[in-house]
Amino acid sequence: MDAAMLARLGAVIFVAIAGTAAVLEMSREEKVPEPSPIRTVEAARDPLRDEQRRCQQLGEAAAQDAPCLKIWAQTRDRFLRRPASNEGH
Repeated sequence: MDAAMLARLGAVIFVAIAGTAAVLEMSREEKVPEPSPIRTVEAARDPLRDEQRRCQQLGEAAAQDAPCLKIWAQTRDRFLRRPASNEGH
């Protein structure tokens, strides 16, 4: 056998092994893990969040709305972790 024939034979064997491995991999069934039950915890209603949504829906008019200005001040204090101010309470 000459070198060219040996190289062709090696290539054919390699392709046959690769093809067999691909067919085996494709025919293998994957076990899908059973989904775990999801626990949902209903968050308590946040009145500040509800008011923020109301102010958001007002759009530009919220800049002139006193309750919205108060809500934004409370939101800012909560974000900056400042103690709640007692103004207007």
